[in-house]
Amino acid sequence: MTTMLVKALGALLCSLVVSTEVMPQKDFYLQGVEGKWYLVGFATNAPWFISHRASMKMGTAILTPTANGDLDMAYASLNADGSCWRMNHLAEKTNLPGKFIFKSERWNNENDMRVVDVKYDEYALIHTIKTKTGVSTVLNKLYARRTELSPELLEKFRQFSLDTGILPENIAILPKNDECPAV
Repeated sequence: MTTMLVKALGALLCSLVVSTEVMPQKDFYLQGVEGKWYLVGFATNAPWFISHRASMKMGTAILTPTANGDLDMAYASLNADGSCWRMNHLAEKTNLPGKFIFKSERWNNENDMRVVDVKYDEYALIHTIKTKTGVSTVLNKLYARRTELSPELLEKFRQFSLDTGILPENIAILPKNDECPAV
């Protein structure tokens, strides 16, 4: 048990060292991310992902820049029973364009979010370091303006996730899903 714990802590520390070097895209343009995105890829080193991965499906995010440079994020995903899972966050700008911070009341964690690669009419790769009670995990998301992306972009997401310390089995390209009705 102790050996396993030491290995897990070592892997976490390695992923944190890699993650701290991840920078937002140069010349990030906040208004460019405005609008509807599909969550196509999801990768994390968080332990809860193992038991939830099989049930996860594509959802949507509506990103809305605020007048003062923050980013309102509204997420929705249709559940198997026809109900909708929804969540909202207001990500506050930092002095580094493309880097935001927010606290999730739902999950009680602090989030350091960076838009690391974006082609505003096609895809956005977002890297988040989530910290709860002193423990940090990495979450990478791949958003797209359409429900499908090229194999090259999916591979780019996979490689970025591996480079940020996520195990191959914790990288998912989410299956398509019907959308939640607008609120």
